[in-house]
Amino acid sequence: MTTELIIAFFALTLMEIVLGIDNIVFIAIITGKLPASQQAKGRRLGLLLALAMRIGLLMSISWIMTLVEPIFHLASLGLSGEWLTKNVNEVSIKDLILIFGGLFLLYKSVTEIHDKVEEDEDGIPDEQEKVTFAGALVQIAMLDVIFSLDSVITAVGMINSGEEGPTKQGLGVMIGAIVVSVIVMLVFAERVSGFIERHPTVKMLALSFLMLIGVMLVAEGAGSHFDKNYIYFAMAFALLVEMLNIRVRTQSREMKAIREAKAASASEGS
Repeated sequence: MTTELIIAFFALTLMEIVLGIDNIVFIAIITGKLPASQQAKGRRLGLLLALAMRIGLLMSISWIMTLVEPIFHLASLGLSGEWLTKNVNEVSIKDLILIFGGLFLLYKSVTEIHDKVEEDEDGIPDEQEKVTFAGALVQIAMLDVIFSLDSVITAVGMINSGEEGPTKQGLGVMIGAIVVSVIVMLVFAERVSGFIERHPTVKMLALSFLMLIGVMLVAEGAGSHFDKNYIYFAMAFALLVEMLNIRVRTQSREMKAIREAKAASASEGS
């Protein structure tokens, strides 16, 4: 282990944890629709699926890198114009996967928001009765493929590679970083999921976050690449504001309880 590889390991671990935030949020939303006795198991299996997929993709990295090669050009379909830049014109398998994943994430986010707002007369969202444990794992696995593909390709770009791909040392660093990041996510997944379920406004914020990620995936698949840090900063700022709102509401309820207790005590005394 050289100093360069040690620095790369810590940088990759941090990156994997940050990129795993959207994965945790999606898993928390999906498993939150399961019976309480199955939610923790669903979260653990979901994250273990993410771990298995990312390591599997790394072990077949030579094949993964071929996914970024163009399979056809939009110009060959008769399209033209100034908007048809090189990135937009060249369509790869990775682009199609990102577009499909982004559309799926948008669909799930919109339907979840609809279920949250438009509830049945008995107060139960429409889809909550339809979700099974196996169905939840299938949905998690589908999005894990998208998140893992993006994460692995980003990781490979951070490690110096030869013409045949990363060296054995570089591959070991990437696998180690992924394992450590998933362990961290396993530790905090329960708390994140519980916090989201306890606070409906945070759940809506999380769904909005997933919608942004979906739009970003579609945009990247269409050839428009931009810095994800802008999205993460916007969501961090929104979460900070919501945390302040939660604190204010908590203090308001505490003050109301104190006033009611004093009023009850005064009425008993009189």
